[in-house]
Amino acid sequence: MNYKILFAVTAVLITTTLIALGFSRSSVSGQNELQTLAAADDSRAKSNPTPKTVAKGEQTAVLAGGCFWGLEAVFEHIKGVSDVESGYSGGTAKTADYETVGTGETGHAEAVKITYDPAQVSYEQLLKVFFAVAHDPTQLNRQSPDTGTQYRSAIFYSNDEQKRLAENYIAELNKAKTFSAPIVTQITLLAAFYKAEEYHQNYLARHPNQPYIVVNDQPKVENLQKQFPDLYRSK
Repeated sequence: MNYKILFAVTAVLITTTLIALGFSRSSVSGQNELQTLAAADDSRAKSNPTPKTVAKGEQTAVLAGGCFWGLEAVFEHIKGVSDVESGYSGGTAKTADYETVGTGETGHAEAVKITYDPAQVSYEQLLKVFFAVAHDPTQLNRQSPDTGTQYRSAIFYSNDEQKRLAENYIAELNKAKTFSAPIVTQITLLAAFYKAEEYHQNYLARHPNQPYIVVNDQPKVENLQKQFPDLYRSK
């Protein structure tokens, strides 16, 4: 469940404590994403703002694997990616917002929509980054400290080619026994993508020193630079 921190002074005290103790976002309460700073930006922001228009020649990929803050930050640092939006996908509800998705009852997962130029970076390369540094595909309905189906690992394909590439790559990883535990990533047809509230967009860039970001997401960006130096770009 998600809980709002109502008073700024309480937020400051909690954030200070987290920094001192090295806690992650879920240490505050359940799967709460420690949106103290985000709520200060706009605690009543609505989800599903106007999505970015995809330019001619560009393609999109929708992936889910834990909190969208970290996924967004990783893919924003990839050459050929023009935009990354945090949002929600995969559920039966006809709309989505942070509070309702956080209950785990909508069926939606936190996800990112990646807009990229296939002439510079391929869908297969995005999948390699997704499985290698963006998340752990062996964790079922959770990712690091965050638990619930909204944090599941999933690939939402928009055409048969994306489905084929995703299935083939997972089969390749399984054959190579890349992971010691089974891959639990779902491969599902993309029905809709609902852009998240504005305060969730570009979250790491705007809050680089937040405890949760420092512990869970900054290392992913660092690993991207180490493991994929040819794809990495600084912002």
